[in-house]
Amino acid sequence: MAEIKLRNIRKNYGTVEVLHGVDLDIESGEFVVFVGPSGCGKSTLLRTIAGLEEISSGEFHLDGKLMNYVKPANRGISMVFQSYALYPHMSVFDNMAFGLKIAGVSKDQIQKRIEKAAASLHLTPFLQRHPKALSGGQRQRVAIGRAIVRNPKVFLFDEPLSNLDAALRVATRIEIAKLKQSMPDTTMIYVTHDQVEAMTLADRIVVLKDGKIEQVGTPIELYREPASLFVAQFIGSPAMNLIPARLTKAGNETEVCTKDGNTIRIPVSSGGELIDSSVMLGVRPEDVWLAEAGSGFLKGCISLIEQLGEVQLVYLEGTFFDQPLIAKLPGTTELEVGMEIELSVKPELLHVFDQNEARLKRADFTQHSEPAVYA
Repeated sequence: MAEIKLRNIRKNYGTVEVLHGVDLDIESGEFVVFVGPSGCGKSTLLRTIAGLEEISSGEFHLDGKLMNYVKPANRGISMVFQSYALYPHMSVFDNMAFGLKIAGVSKDQIQKRIEKAAASLHLTPFLQRHPKALSGGQRQRVAIGRAIVRNPKVFLFDEPLSNLDAALRVATRIEIAKLKQSMPDTTMIYVTHDQVEAMTLADRIVVLKDGKIEQVGTPIELYREPASLFVAQFIGSPAMNLIPARLTKAGNETEVCTKDGNTIRIPVSSGGELIDSSVMLGVRPEDVWLAEAGSGFLKGCISLIEQLGEVQLVYLEGTFFDQPLIAKLPGTTELEVGMEIELSVKPELLHVFDQNEARLKRADFTQHSEPAVYA
């Protein structure tokens, strides 16, 4: 078992506070990913769990035991860093065995643990090679194997794929996913700024902003039900489109009006205090489709097309949205820069954010079968 509880964790560097009272529970066996922009505190939070950074205040419990003052080596935690940190003069076998030898583990146990870890990471043919004879992906797998052989309660990954090229990132990400499947009882915490890694690996994602937790949830929860404007734009690729609007009718079906006078009714709950206030409409690029002239909700001129084969990213310039709007459309659709097009969207796929950047909650889960209703 490896249950983690963080209670009001704060971290100060002098007078600068970088973690502002973090509370988080992680169940035994979970794969939790910390995401957020550079400087949000995700790596600092990971390092406080590892014991590499002292907690300024608050409590960290592992399996019910207070860990604040336990040395890193005694916490039952292994960490894989961004850099491989391998000994260049040692073979792969000796790199993986080094920590076990220091801990006094018997030769037979060392041999068994390394053979098992090497087999799971496809490193068996490379055990007698030195790091310089390995690719970047193989070196990172050695670093992961060095952590595995310690049989830790908790694995910590600090952006382990950031030094790899695109192809190796995909391959190594798959290896980490398989590793989790082979170690279902081991708790894993993974730090990244890459939301694709977060979405594909995590049981739950923790989104951090300015040293605070913005939202915690499964990947699909954060994608479908972002709590704030920040989460909505951080999760999803390309990012969610934002359209300035004004809330004109409150209730279980909220009515908003865009700058060009287009009105739409959306099944989200709003209070009377929001009437006539500025809001942001959010729509994901994949949730729109081409409409016939005169029937669409979003209208604009194509300024750029990124052809990706199966799909194309179409950028629209319009008079009633501040930034280019991106539509993810089928790659076979014949479009050209300079064309005027219209797009439709279902009301239940629109998000509404108030002036505090909080997302208005769904009024119900009624699924509309008809396209958006425009007045």
